[in-house]
Amino acid sequence: MTMELCADAPLRLHLYVAGDTPAMQAALDCREVLLRRLGARIEIAVVDILADPQAARSAGILAVPALSDDTQAPPRRLVGHLGVPDQVLEHFDLQDGGTRS
Repeated sequence: MTMELCADAPLRLHLYVAGDTPAMQAALDCREVLLRRLGARIEIAVVDILADPQAARSAGILAVPALSDDTQAPPRRLVGHLGVPDQVLEHFDLQDGGTRS
């Protein structure tokens, strides 16, 4: 089944990071690319687990950087290197055309 992403119902992801490291910067850079490419069809909230460790515990995050789609059960997550936006899009079944399967 294919679901259309639209401005009315953006996909909401959480990007869990910790501090300021090259891996975290790559994840934040990837976030910016995804936001530019998908626009209003996606929201990515950044959660710094050093500032909010309870958020990581509540979500069951054990490693960072982690990008999580908590709208699915179980949550769909991509953990580790997030520096290649096309791989992130593929992992979450997203296409620039705005479809999600």
